[in-house]
Amino acid sequence: MTMPKAIQYNEFGGPDVLHLTDVELPAPAPGEVRVAVRAASVNVFDVKFRQGLFGPTTFPVTPGVDLAGVVDAVGEGSEWSVGDEVFGTARGGSYAEYARSVNLAAKPDSVSWELAASLPTVGEAAARSLGLLGVAAGETLLIHGAAGSVGSIATQLAVSRGAQVIGSDSPARAGHVRDLGGNPVPYGDGLADQVRDLAPGGVDAVLDTTGAGVLAVSIELAGGPDRVITLADSDADKYGVRFSSGGADYDHTALTTLAELAATGSLRLPIWRTYPLAEAATAHADIEQRRNHGKIVLIP
Repeated sequence: MTMPKAIQYNEFGGPDVLHLTDVELPAPAPGEVRVAVRAASVNVFDVKFRQGLFGPTTFPVTPGVDLAGVVDAVGEGSEWSVGDEVFGTARGGSYAEYARSVNLAAKPDSVSWELAASLPTVGEAAARSLGLLGVAAGETLLIHGAAGSVGSIATQLAVSRGAQVIGSDSPARAGHVRDLGGNPVPYGDGLADQVRDLAPGGVDAVLDTTGAGVLAVSIELAGGPDRVITLADSDADKYGVRFSSGGADYDHTALTTLAELAATGSLRLPIWRTYPLAEAATAHADIEQRRNHGKIVLIP
């Protein structure tokens, strides 16, 4: 049998450290499955990890978290069967022809491989944030970065709950925020006044997906830090704001919810471009240069 391929790197650095290589076929541990990967999405986290921003690691590294594919082998005690079409997160990297996983949901037939692979990380972050904020029907939620991947899903989830969404982003992306059901306002000076034009009494909750120094104005608009969450601002403690990066907060029901919504067409996430697995370096360069307007997906 020809050895399977994966993207790996042996040192931190630029996109050029990524290379396609032969790897051993991974064997699923008890409770795990092996997935024949049909699509793997590229996240900003993957890029930052490759740059060395999260500290020491053991090389070589196979990057990537999100995947969609077909169960190829089943470890003892797993609930899945060979042939099941699934999506979720990988153990040991998803930029590969085969990957191990334990955190999966069934992929609906009507959902493409590319969309399914794009949902796990950003979709869980969006669902988790709304749950932690307790967003309810009739409330007003301000989302910073509403046109980004996490913001786009959070906007749609909040609207589906019956909440009003005010989405801050660049003026060029206002149309996208509006298409998702949100009310766009531009970043920058005058943000608080523009939000108050739409919500004179302020907002009930704020989700910051950007880390762009908006916590002070968020607290002002929400009347305090209690219902403000950031996914990206390292100054959260300084402002008394909750920083959520998963871990103990992880929403284990999110994948099933995302699958149900995507199957009905009520959850959309733009796919900007797909690349063959071997062109992972190009995908990383696109993200570093902020060329993409939507998700990038690798196809093994």
